[in-house]
Amino acid sequence: MSDELNMPIEEQVAYTDDNIRHLSDMEHVRLRPGMYIGKLGDGSQNDDGIYVLLKEVIDNSIDEFKMHAGKRIEIDITDHKRVSVRDYGRGIPQGKLMEAVSVLNTGGKYDSKAFKKSVGLNGVGVKAVNALSAHFEASSYRDGKVRTVVFEKGNMVSDTTENAGPEETGTRIVFEPDNTLFVGYSFRSAYIETMLRNYTYLNTGLTIMYNGKRILSRNGLVDLLTDNMTATSLYPIIHLKTEDIEIAFTHTDQYGEEYYSFVNGQHTTQGGTHQSAFKEHIARTIKEFYNKNHEFTDIRNGIVGAIAINVEEPVFESQTKVKLGSTAMEPGGRSLNKFVGDFIKTEVDNYLHRNTEVADTMLQKIQESEKERKAIAGVTKIARERAKKVNMHNRKLRDCRIHFNDAKGDRTDESCIFITEGDSASGSITKSRDVNTQAVFSLRGKPLNSFGLTKKVVYENEEFNLLQAALNIEDGLEGLRYNKVIVATDADVDGMHIRLLMITFFLQFFPDLIKKGHVYILQTPLFRVRNRKRLIKGYKKENDTDRKSDFITRYCYSDEERLKAIADLGPNPEITRFKGLGEISPDEFKHFIGKDIRLERVSLHKNDAVMDLLEFYMGKNTMERQNFIIDNLVVEEDKPDEE
Repeated sequence: MSDELNMPIEEQVAYTDDNIRHLSDMEHVRLRPGMYIGKLGDGSQNDDGIYVLLKEVIDNSIDEFKMHAGKRIEIDITDHKRVSVRDYGRGIPQGKLMEAVSVLNTGGKYDSKAFKKSVGLNGVGVKAVNALSAHFEASSYRDGKVRTVVFEKGNMVSDTTENAGPEETGTRIVFEPDNTLFVGYSFRSAYIETMLRNYTYLNTGLTIMYNGKRILSRNGLVDLLTDNMTATSLYPIIHLKTEDIEIAFTHTDQYGEEYYSFVNGQHTTQGGTHQSAFKEHIARTIKEFYNKNHEFTDIRNGIVGAIAINVEEPVFESQTKVKLGSTAMEPGGRSLNKFVGDFIKTEVDNYLHRNTEVADTMLQKIQESEKERKAIAGVTKIARERAKKVNMHNRKLRDCRIHFNDAKGDRTDESCIFITEGDSASGSITKSRDVNTQAVFSLRGKPLNSFGLTKKVVYENEEFNLLQAALNIEDGLEGLRYNKVIVATDADVDGMHIRLLMITFFLQFFPDLIKKGHVYILQTPLFRVRNRKRLIKGYKKENDTDRKSDFITRYCYSDEERLKAIADLGPNPEITRFKGLGEISPDEFKHFIGKDIRLERVSLHKNDAVMDLLEFYMGKNTMERQNFIIDNLVVEEDKPDEE
């Protein structure tokens, strides 16, 4: 029984008519933004809320293109803050413009005649953008007139109608996210360009102008794979499409599987029923074509594929639409799995019969994967059993309670795992972490350099085997237990070496973990600069936010930050150089892995020449590296001490 029920009646909280409130649509979105756009963030991660706002606006313009209205979209972002999106579609019906951008459950996409296959069917999207923006304006160009409504934080401040050119149609949305919600936000062009390119891959004939730069695709999903593959394809990309489905795939010499999936133009980064159907039927069709007892894992090893489908009234597993839940192509209609399966069975089988050279190359790749799997079969079986038996909670893994692929919850995406070196570092993080969402995996010394080795080493090496088991990625990313895999090492030469060894491991055996944006480097401070409050010029007691301490402390991540802190904190500050994570107390560590955590995402792009880089830095060319260091060594001349 709760303590409140045991209180005397006079101490219980009052519950009267005054407690009953009605929130306007805009107020509700601002009060519960996570219900509408997921997390907030500052734009440093590609799934932060400001990109969801941008996507919601662009989706409407894309839907116009899909309805054969407007082939050009202009997107301009000023100072990484203020966004303008202009399309040349039909324009929002002006009589309902205000309601369309400010009243929830209002929109034209409920009418399947106007929008047959759209991602935005719930009447929320642009209203959330309005509510969560400090400034928002929507202009509709139709019938020689332009109506513009302007809002601030969801409240309308003006509504005007003016004459416009007779040929000018379409919609223009301008918004500036509310800095009180998206604190310190900034749009990153790299994330935006990836988003825009995905739109053009799925909409050949569409031109997007981004800050004056032209983005378009002529070959659809073939361009997507070509632009994203970091390994050479073993045969020309197979590209097949009809009105409601398009697929493209090839094999490479990389380990694992790599997929891109889309529904009605929406990038489903976490896959869903359509991606699962694609994986299943690609493997089944290829197996039946060769009429051999190949394992599905051997068939799909090294595959890079993409699928895009159009579904009426798609059902997603969250408002951010990153995973499809639909099982039918239309309400009460065809099975989605059967639709995908029938298409792949017919078209892929026909393609392989017509292109025997491709079929021969594919078979050779499958046989090589099968040979390697059988060669390490005994090792993998023993390793799996060992991983099951090992009590990782006591030895390697301090797990968290909420995982990336568990039952849905508001904090699922926050689930992360820190990979640390040594007991002292893992101890500091373990005592400081949020046990709900932050797990810790402790390495024992430096891990093995895995470059040039086969996947057998993943099972033979205890650390790699247990890490793979902890992440649950042996059979692909679908079972990944943590959204962020964070390498947390000391800020010294040894720490950097361990960081490179871990990145090499992921690049070698699980490249898709990096390409899908799951691997990060933890940034921890190099210096602590602090001084007694009474020594700091201009310090006022009434501004004291930490009365428990007699010090004001600054944590510095670079020499520039250190020098600024020294200047700000006055004479004779105490300066501490952190040499290792284990030297940072758990109380201090809370500052570095909490809401202000600094993470650097490990990225992987087509032009990175990954294998060449790994060969040079992690290969057996010791003398070549030594000569490189000698040739590029910079010796600074002695300088007089600064006063």
